[in-house]
Amino acid sequence: MEASERMPCEGMPARQNPNLFSLMAEDVRAAVERDPAAVNAFVVLTSYPGIHAIWAHRLEHWLWQHGFKWLARAGSQLTRFFTGIEIHPGASLGRRVFIDHGMGIVIGETAVVGDEVTLYHGVTLGGTSLEKVKRHPTLQNCVVVGAGAKILGDITIGSHSRIGANAVVVKDVPPQSVVVGVPGQVIRRKRLVDEHQTDLSHTEMPDAVVSNLKEIMNRLAEVESRLEIHSDQLSQLQLQPDGVWEYSDGPDYII
Repeated sequence: MEASERMPCEGMPARQNPNLFSLMAEDVRAAVERDPAAVNAFVVLTSYPGIHAIWAHRLEHWLWQHGFKWLARAGSQLTRFFTGIEIHPGASLGRRVFIDHGMGIVIGETAVVGDEVTLYHGVTLGGTSLEKVKRHPTLQNCVVVGAGAKILGDITIGSHSRIGANAVVVKDVPPQSVVVGVPGQVIRRKRLVDEHQTDLSHTEMPDAVVSNLKEIMNRLAEVESRLEIHSDQLSQLQLQPDGVWEYSDGPDYII
């Protein structure tokens, strides 16, 4: 696939219904593009456990969909043993998904991962229900999930969103958002991301706690300023022998 044919983050891919080898080639290219440490395609092909886990899952998912559930489940456990990445064969992965490092990643049965998604190590796409229903998250296109983040329940993470490292997300996230903290605080971006790009920047993640503390400190300073004004006014009051508070430069007040 040439650069001009690459699948955008939004919209349908250039090539419909690609075969397995086309998907595998896309996976390798995605790793080379998004990992500066990737020397070349051969290194990715032979030494990236995230790539191996995705390839194994594509086969296991096919087995799951065609009724070979035990074989698919056994294969996923074998993949976890060799890669440290557990992807339930019932989960759905899109095209050009990239798992960087990958150790400790868990993706549940009903999870849906869109195209051009990037997951770092320690990520959990977990369920919050014992019912046999859709109980795992949906990640739309071009989502980036930082290391150790937990996304729980049947929620949707909008396209082009970034989930900060170790964030715990339990509610829907609009497109073009950033989520940080525990529980995850949703922050809308001022600068929208180009729909044809995947934003991997982890250096501009906002700190919702610090922002709120600054706002509290500003309000506290304003209150203290007003109290000083009132304190100066009270210092001008003098209690007279007849029980009247006399304001030195204003009307009298009786208490």
